[in-house]
Amino acid sequence: MNKIFNFSNNILNWFHVYGRKKLPWQIKKNVYKIWISEIMLQQTQVKVVIPYFKKFIKKFPSIKKLSQASLDEILHIWSGLGFYNRAINIYKTIQIIKKKYNYKIPKNFYKLIKLPGIGKSTAGAILSLTYNYYFPILDGNVKRILKRFYNYKLSQYLLEKKLWKKISLLIPIHNSEKFNQSLMDLGTLVCKIKNPICKKCPLKIKCLFYNNKNNDLKNNYIKKKIIKNCWFILIKYKNFFYLKKQNQTIWKKLYYFPMFFNKKKAFQWIKKNKLIYEKIKKKKKFLHHFSHYSLLIHPILILIHIKKNIQKDKDIWFNIFKPQKIGIPTPVKKIFTQMLKN
Repeated sequence: MNKIFNFSNNILNWFHVYGRKKLPWQIKKNVYKIWISEIMLQQTQVKVVIPYFKKFIKKFPSIKKLSQASLDEILHIWSGLGFYNRAINIYKTIQIIKKKYNYKIPKNFYKLIKLPGIGKSTAGAILSLTYNYYFPILDGNVKRILKRFYNYKLSQYLLEKKLWKKISLLIPIHNSEKFNQSLMDLGTLVCKIKNPICKKCPLKIKCLFYNNKNNDLKNNYIKKKIIKNCWFILIKYKNFFYLKKQNQTIWKKLYYFPMFFNKKKAFQWIKKNKLIYEKIKKKKKFLHHFSHYSLLIHPILILIHIKKNIQKDKDIWFNIFKPQKIGIPTPVKKIFTQMLKN
């Protein structure tokens, strides 16, 4: 019991001095802001989330305002943040909150975890950070701290169960909010994925990772990324580009250029659509990185002089000077930015 008390107490003492207390969702805090921030923070760093969160709240300052938004409007604000299924889940959840809960986010844990995109850890974060309810969280930061502190080397299934059991014992009854926030802050600021600053950690005295002189951090985290080739077909008519609303796994529900993972199929598509073009040329290829792989994008620019109606349902001609408010992925934004410069 003494070890559990020391762990929690050391964490809370560290938080009072070093913890983050002025993040945008902590100012004039409410359950709506905490929900949006927690969804954005899934698999994304705080410094990346902050500008997107500010923009999102400015556009949709309340639950009622968000409930009136279309999926395209939400994806437009989300564009560039990645993991777009999170934005789709926000759209699905807000419809449920509107119809089933009269514009109120449930305070009940078991109702909360039934909402799209809200699992056990996110539900715990929403309730503890908003109301100081006694619920633990187990995000990537917390997992990393516990795995290192106890030097766990288990299978993924057993590890998950072990970590939930351990964090449920460690969380204090009366300071759940500060404890959870302090663990997230410690993971972000000190117990980092790469190059942790162990000497500044309040847990270092009993941390098995820190006291194990044989650990090799670099070997644990160097991974060679897979590179996949893909081809974008940029059909341009004056100031307009043809974009398709996609249902592929990558950037689902977003608008982007016709995309192919085979060069031959890309040119077959051009031929099949009988495009009358002035010019066709390859643009400079570039890399776009995901968490587990990278795309090497080969843009092929086709300048057409007759705006042939090749649109299907929900496909559009995108005006780069008067852009429509739709969701587009980062590499498409990058191409448009370059086009505007030229």
